[in-house]
Amino acid sequence: MKKFMLDLVVKKNLTLNNQYSLLILTSQDKLPEMLPGQFVEVRVDNSPNTFLRRPISINYVDYKLNELWLLVQIVGEGTRKMCELNIGETLNLLLPLGNSFSLPEIKTSKLLLIGGGVGIAPLLFMGSYLKERGYKCSFLLGGRSADNLLQLSDFERYGEVFTTTEDGSHGEAGFVTQHSVLKLSNFDLIYTCGPTPMMKAVASYAQNNNIECEVSLENTMACGIGTCLCCVTDSVDGHVCVCTEGPVFNIKKLKWQI
Repeated sequence: MKKFMLDLVVKKNLTLNNQYSLLILTSQDKLPEMLPGQFVEVRVDNSPNTFLRRPISINYVDYKLNELWLLVQIVGEGTRKMCELNIGETLNLLLPLGNSFSLPEIKTSKLLLIGGGVGIAPLLFMGSYLKERGYKCSFLLGGRSADNLLQLSDFERYGEVFTTTEDGSHGEAGFVTQHSVLKLSNFDLIYTCGPTPMMKAVASYAQNNNIECEVSLENTMACGIGTCLCCVTDSVDGHVCVCTEGPVFNIKKLKWQI
């Protein structure tokens, strides 16, 4: 897929809580084709200590409104600068990067999308993509508390939403792998993104129950084009760059100790 370097304009900057902001970007030109699971590399301007671009998952694309959504978690100076952008300011992006989630071969497949933390970001785009193509899916979203569960009303547009929180303030108490829906329903395919321990637990559950599973890795990706080699992971095919061979992998391709 062709890559672009674009200056996009901030249409909205929505503060979701003290850790997360939703940047809604637009352009005078038509946005290029993007697929769920892909990501962008953002250049952070006016930040003297931020030398490298920041990889951000594509949260959602609205082609009718010509909008690209980025869910940004503040983890350092670079992401803080992004979350401070004003309406009308521009953001330079390299996009779209990486591969994407795959579509099931059978329309009636039972699909579950599991996300935790900022890892929910690519799953919203995937949910909308599935619904547009006639698939039905469910979401299982986890967080430390209710404040950490983001975009629930957006997810509800595309499927049934189940939640867990570690403190029990929303949904079932515990981790996503402890939710009762995993005991009550038989799923054919799971897509997941979030903290590595969570994804490994989900992958282990899928493997033990003979469920196909794709994970979106969140390795540090400084360049996004396979040059810097800081995102390398170990796979059955040897060491591969997550930014070019991934970020989406079938768990059968990873050498995880699960």
